[in-house]
Amino acid sequence: MFDAIVDFFDTIMQVLYYPVSGIMLAWHWLFSQLGLDPDSGWTWALSIIGLTITIRMLLIPLFVKQIKASRNMQLLQPKIRELQKKYGHDRERMAQEQMKLFREANTNPFASCLPLLLQMPIFFALFRVINGAANGTAHGFLSPEQAESMSQATFLGVQIASQFTDPTVHVKIVCAVLVVLMTATTFLTQRQLMSKNMPADALTGPYAQQQKLLLYVLPFVFAISGIAFPVGVLLYWTTSNAWTMGQQFYVIRNNPAPGTPAFEAKRERDKRRGKLQEPTPEAPAIEDKPAAPRRQQPKKQSREQRKKGPASQGQSPAADSQPDSDDAPDDEAGQGGAKS
Repeated sequence: MFDAIVDFFDTIMQVLYYPVSGIMLAWHWLFSQLGLDPDSGWTWALSIIGLTITIRMLLIPLFVKQIKASRNMQLLQPKIRELQKKYGHDRERMAQEQMKLFREANTNPFASCLPLLLQMPIFFALFRVINGAANGTAHGFLSPEQAESMSQATFLGVQIASQFTDPTVHVKIVCAVLVVLMTATTFLTQRQLMSKNMPADALTGPYAQQQKLLLYVLPFVFAISGIAFPVGVLLYWTTSNAWTMGQQFYVIRNNPAPGTPAFEAKRERDKRRGKLQEPTPEAPAIEDKPAAPRRQQPKKQSREQRKKGPASQGQSPAADSQPDSDDAPDDEAGQGGAKS
């Protein structure tokens, strides 16, 4: 069983050697055409950075999905806590209700890990390509000459394939600095997400515990494993973390989750720029409710009209049933003639 897993892993790596080495060689050719020495360590280092940028650009749709999933998980935290109070005694029912809630919200709690999970095979493929070049083995599209060039290329006074375990003090210092940078960017990226784009009610509960776990465990894992990575792999991961930090900063700044410090900061910026209209008595903030009908005010009357009373405004039905004042004498005259 274990041998079958190893064979499957090697097959995947064999497939990934070609896109990883092909993208890196394309950048290496470009920098060589721009006048850099093909055997220079800077040329190979820039090629690895170009590979990193290419991979991260291809992962942008997944990163957007990750941000949306993370935001939905934050907004669902009050409902999840209600489910915990209601079904805390029944774990199976609790899990069913949570999955139902996730489906209704069109989110996935594991979507936030997709970019990291998809990068790991590429990460290991690059590790094998560089490590193979250091041992005189060419993987993917690398020719034996190019593998030899990469293994001997010097960057910051150390070879691209050098590791912290090398006995040279200078190599240990450079590798230690890169490991610290890789660990620090991993920590700061996760810290940025928790401090800027998570509402206060999302900082408690299982999702918050998951985020805190990633905040402290991932940097520790990379710090321990980083001593076995070649300089080129450390350069790849540090560049990838810096890209993630900048990309996440842009998304949080321009499209923050409601109820977060980043959301309030964006409102303040919009106020200063005049993009956000403050609610006023004349222009209420909520205008979707129908306005109450205005009470019609009576028309102003002159003093003479007020003295005359309602008759000046038109006769009432009762007045129409009474005889006109001009006709009254005629009726009396007719009655008098009849008496005589």
